[in-house]
Amino acid sequence: MTSCRTAGASANWPRLAGAVAGVVAALALSFAGASAHAAPSPAAAKAAAKVAELSAEDKACLECHARPAQPKMLASGEKLSLAVAPKAFAQSVHGGEGCEACHSGLEEGHDKQPRKIASRRALALEMKDQCADCHKKAVKQYDDSVHSALVRTGSDKAPLCSDCHNPHTATSLKDQAEASSEPVVCQKCHEGVSKAFAQSVHGSTGDEALACKDCHRTHNVKAAAFADNMRKECLSCHKETAATHAEWLPNADRHLEAISCPACHTPDATRRVNLRLYEGAAPHQSTDKVGVPKFVKLANWANGNGTGGLDARALWSMLQEFNQNGSAGKMVLRGRLEVQTGEQAHQLAAKALAIKDCDTCHRQGATSFQAVTVSMAGPDGRPLRHEASKGVLTSVESIGSIGGFYAIGSTRIKLLDVLLVMVLAAGIALPGAHLTMKLLSRRQRAKAAAAQQGESSGSK
Repeated sequence: MTSCRTAGASANWPRLAGAVAGVVAALALSFAGASAHAAPSPAAAKAAAKVAELSAEDKACLECHARPAQPKMLASGEKLSLAVAPKAFAQSVHGGEGCEACHSGLEEGHDKQPRKIASRRALALEMKDQCADCHKKAVKQYDDSVHSALVRTGSDKAPLCSDCHNPHTATSLKDQAEASSEPVVCQKCHEGVSKAFAQSVHGSTGDEALACKDCHRTHNVKAAAFADNMRKECLSCHKETAATHAEWLPNADRHLEAISCPACHTPDATRRVNLRLYEGAAPHQSTDKVGVPKFVKLANWANGNGTGGLDARALWSMLQEFNQNGSAGKMVLRGRLEVQTGEQAHQLAAKALAIKDCDTCHRQGATSFQAVTVSMAGPDGRPLRHEASKGVLTSVESIGSIGGFYAIGSTRIKLLDVLLVMVLAAGIALPGAHLTMKLLSRRQRAKAAAAQQGESSGSK
């Protein structure tokens, strides 16, 4: 027979076992926590090691600058934070260079004599020269960009080095590529374009999506509308374009020259004809000079300072004035069909949705030809535009200057060929008729004068 004590012990054994298990689990968790505390994650360990590698001079700087809230009031009324996160700086590409690599002009005790700074913009302009000491190639490319051109023309919004690269946290190009942070930087200024691009065939393909720099470059960013900048970028990837278009498109080369890619590959876009000023046979658009707004001045003068668009006569007068004011070559217009906004230029659709119907453009009253502008590249490469009436496209006075936009046989629509021949014939015949009438009238006047002189002599 089992005793009462033995029976009680047997009954309490499950409870005792549970208590022991709980103690063991608690100890295990305790040891695990201690182990985790003693052995930080690889990333944390790397960050700690980087901070430890900072020089004694940098650590001395961080004794003050590691404090989180340090706003400095600038003369402009702006606040500039002087705080620097030690871990982020140590892990940045500049961590190994040290503070004095960029801040070489500071002396010991500079905190007792605060430096006067006009504005955040003024400081960024000043520090750009420091960037050039190490990043000569990048700064040289930047100096040739549309962003730098905007700075030179006085823009206070054009990006400087520190607008895209935080000097205290900038990481390597490899790390930036992995983080895919570039669109975030660009959309600070180009938010509308960034949103449009994200929905396009190029921006909605996940990991294979293009980045801004793939077409616009990183530092040497050019004005997209200038000359054939963007067409060249498209063809750098789509190398087979000329051959594939020639399979179905009449006069494919002329179409590719006179029509921007988005004009057909953004099917829902609104389009316009842009007549761009070129100097004779020069490969690039004519450019207005800094401080000499010749295009705007002449366009307004030719238009009588009116609010409407340039008509054919006004456009002809403007071209004549350009050619009389010291242009090296004869100024001509080259037409291009394009979309009307930068957002539309980035909304490229899948190839299957591209416009292939000739009738979209080559029909009477086509919407693509209802809006016309005349443009010249500004000092920064961006276009200066002036509206023109759609009548300039078929006017006798301007048709001779609109080269490269339409040619006989460029479409399957014979009526257009006939109309163009008639316009060209009129362009030749009317001046000829005018000259003939002028000569005939001159002869008639001479005869009348001679007869009158003879009568006067006879009367004497």
